[in-house]
Amino acid sequence: MKLSARNQISGTIAAITPGAVNGTVKVDIGGGNLVTSSITEEAIAELALAVGDRVTVVVKASDVLIGK
Repeated sequence: MKLSARNQISGTIAAITPGAVNGTVKVDIGGGNLVTSSITEEAIAELALAVGDRVTVVVKASDVLIGK
């Protein structure tokens, strides 16, 4: 799969928490860091996501905010 997004990080699914419409997928990207994504339950099922799967986190945003 080729994508235009340059922010691609490989990791392993650490947890999936289902919800009514959207679920959260926590991806361990190493070094004690987790990235959490909120995606539809339909997408979780279509991708057959499971804890332990190797996945790629793709970040594509027009704005990235930083607060302190």
